[in-house]
Amino acid sequence: QVQLVESGGGLVQPGGSLRLSCAASGSIFGINVMGWYRQAPGKERRLVATITSSYNTNYANAVKGRFTISRDNAKNTVYLQMNSLKPEDTAVYYCYVTRGFEYWGKGTLVTVSS
Repeated sequence: QVQLVESGGGLVQPGGSLRLSCAASGSIFGINVMGWYRQAPGKERRLVATITSSYNTNYANAVKGRFTISRDNAKNTVYLQMNSLKPEDTAVYYCYVTRGFEYWGKGTLVTVSS
C-alpha cells in the first residue's frame, strides 16, 4: 500500500505564491506518475499537473506558466510551486500517485483571497 501526506496549503493573497509538498510512504517501489488534482467549491475534481518518473510534465491550461511541478525520487516527494495565484485557484489540492493502482492524499486547502 501507498500512503500520501500533503502539506503547504493555506491562505494567500492574489498574486502570491505557495508551495505544496506530498510525501509518499509504504510500498513505494515502482511509483510511476505523481501529480496534483484540485477540487474547487461546486466543481469537479480536475487535474492540475503530473510528472512521470522520467520527469516529463503535463499541466492544465489554467495553470500553465504559473505552476511548476517537480519531484524528488530519493525522497519520494512531489512538489507544486504555485505563483501568481488567482482567486479561481482556490480549491482543495490532492496528491496523486500511480503504482498499478491510483492512490490519493487527503487533500490540503488553498485559499486565494484578499
